[in-house]
Order: sequence, then C-alpha cells, then structure tokens
Amino acid sequence: MPTHFPAFHVVAKPIGPICNLDCQYCFYLEKEKLYPSTNRWGMSADVLENFVRQYIESQDAPTISFLWQGGEPTLLGVDYFRQVVALQARYASGKRIENALQTNGLLIDDAWAGFLAEHRFLVGLSIDGPPEFNDSYRVDKGGKPTFDRVMRGLETLKRHRVEFNTLTCVHRQNGDHPQEIYRFLKEVGSGFIQFLPIVERLAHEPTTDGLLRILPDDAAPAAVAPWSVGPEQYGEFLCTIFDAWVRHDVARFYVQMFDVTLENWLGITPSLCVFRETCGAALAVEHNGDLYSCDHFVYPRFKLGNLMTESLGTLVNDARQVQFGAAKRDALPRYCQECDVRFACHGECPKHRFTTTPDGEPGLNYLCAGYKRFFRHVAPAMDFMVAELRAQRPPANVMRWLADAESGSASLVEA
Repeated sequence: MPTHFPAFHVVAKPIGPICNLDCQYCFYLEKEKLYPSTNRWGMSADVLENFVRQYIESQDAPTISFLWQGGEPTLLGVDYFRQVVALQARYASGKRIENALQTNGLLIDDAWAGFLAEHRFLVGLSIDGPPEFNDSYRVDKGGKPTFDRVMRGLETLKRHRVEFNTLTCVHRQNGDHPQEIYRFLKEVGSGFIQFLPIVERLAHEPTTDGLLRILPDDAAPAAVAPWSVGPEQYGEFLCTIFDAWVRHDVARFYVQMFDVTLENWLGITPSLCVFRETCGAALAVEHNGDLYSCDHFVYPRFKLGNLMTESLGTLVNDARQVQFGAAKRDALPRYCQECDVRFACHGECPKHRFTTTPDGEPGLNYLCAGYKRFFRHVAPAMDFMVAELRAQRPPANVMRWLADAESGSASLVEA
C-alpha cells in the first residue's frame, strides 16, 4: 500500500462552480451551496499566489502541469490569467511550466485566443456533438442553445493556432449516435478526443449541505438521473467508435479511451486515473484554497484542509488521502476481483460504484456491463497492437491486419 504520492496533480477551480452555462447534467454547479457565505467568487490574489508557489515547490519534477477548470475559468478574464503566468514565471525555479484550460468556448475571442497561443495553453473544448446533441443539455442561463457560440470559439482557436482537444460528455441523448458524434469531432478538426460518461445519482431529498448529487455509499433514497448514459448504451457507443477508429484512424486521430486501454494492455500505469488500480494523486483546489481528495469528491467529508493554513505537500500525503487512494483497490467486490478484464478497468471511478453485484455485494460500478462489453470486444486488436509495439513496429499496422483478416487472408487470433 502506498504511503505517499511522489507525484500528484491538482485541478484548479479558480472561480469555483460559477459558470455562464446551465448544463442540466453538470455535477459541479451545485457545489456553490457548499459556500453559502461567498458573494464574490474568484481565487483571490493571495490564494492564487500561494497555490502557484506551493504547487511548483512541492513537486520534484522538471515539468509542472497546471489545469484550470470551473465552472468556467474564462469568466475571470484574460488579465487574470496574465497574472497566473507571471506568478508561474516568478516561482518556476528552472522548471518547465505547462498550462491547460478547460472551457465551454463561449467567451473565446481574439484577445483570449491570442493570449492562449502566446503562452502555449492546451485548451480543452467541451462540445457534445452536432447541435441536436450538444444543445440537449448544454444551454446558457437563459435556456438558449450554445452550439453556434461554441463553434465560433472553436474557429477562433483554430485561427490563432491554439492547440486544443475536445471533451464530449456521453449522455442519454447522444449515446445512441456514436457514428454521428465521431464523424462530427473529426470534421471539426479534433485530433485528440475525450469521452466522459455522464452518470449521476440524485437523492430524492437534498442533503444537509443542500446537494442532490450524493456519494456512492450514501444510503439515502436516490435514483440514477434520467440524463445518465446507460451501461450497455455506453459500451455499444465505445465499441462502435473503436471499430471505425481501428480500421481507419489509428495514428491519425487519438481517442483517450483507446490510448488508456492500450496502456493497461501493455501493463504500464495508465494516464487516466479512473483506470488505475489505485487513485488519490489527482486532487482539486477550490477558489478559497480548500483542497479536496478529488474533483468528483468535493464534499465536506473529503476536504483535506486549506492551502492558506496548511502545506500542499503535507495535505496531499495525509493518511486520509492515502487511504482514499488505496480504497479504490481494496473496496472492489469479489465479483470485480475475479473479472477477466479487471486489469483494464480496475473498477473505474469510485464515483460510479453504487450498484450491487449479481450476488448482492455492494460497490459494483454502474457502467460495469458496458466496460465488459468494450474491453472484451477490443481484446484481439489490443493484443495485436501490444505485439507490434514490443516488436518495435507501429501499432497502426493493426489497420492492415484487420483488413487482411476481414478479407480472409489472416486470422484475428494470430496476435
């Protein structure tokens, strides 16, 4: 069992949950209720400086990667982020600083794009596909669709040659349309595609903190939110896109889910925490310096402390956080421990472990059936790509191998 985290990552929430959108499925908007006395949102100058300094100093690594999220971080304005990069330069001490910013794109104009290009920010753009899917849930505070404004922001990023990727939430409305979603993302020029399954469980009554989205081990009466993607639906979504990608797009378009799957197939630590055996090295800091165990566990129970009074390095390696990370492995039900694709899944995110196994043991991931379908489906191609990599050949050879197999000149079990 690990006793500390030699390397870690903190998602910065400089404006907390405040956003210019009102996405129905958003898990973070209601976190505003955790700070009922806050009337001025935005990480203050002293909290920002303290976070930047500690985040750089507490990690013995040549490169320090910052990730700015929200809410919507662009609401703070370009000048705020000019202050960010100035502080990073002040405290870098010879280390390389990288920045990523997750945005809905509505406020991206020439000033923003010019700044992002100048300072080499990687931009993650949230978009759920063509307008009929994106606008199902991604609406502004007035309930108006956002697709056209997102696309304007995207075109501005492209015009300024800002490096970007896309984050697509997979929900009940777009989950049955994988081909349309994948084709759209390629057409808009997304070279790196991320899919995020939307799974929310809503309590029948708010908690004492005013929250409806409850922890997976909360016994309060609750139901899966109607916008959540179904387990089998998500599995079929991934399989359909994989079948297109593995035949035509390997090394042309990168899909995070497929890259991470290959990492687990190779036996190396995956780059995405939800598919690691343990977690705990990906935390979140709120606008006021409060540090939480994880972006998806911003609840009072998982608040570790505050950076204005305690050391970031000490909080990250607190026994509570180490236990939080180890529980991902140690709390797996026997059904998961004996699963043939456990090595590729590791029970996925603890946030989704609120169902029971066939024999009634708690702690099964809601998406289990979908992941089993996907991992078993991709196994032959993954085996082949692993063999190619170990032979120091490009994994993109899988496209020719599949073409030959489907024409009858090769076998899908050759790998």
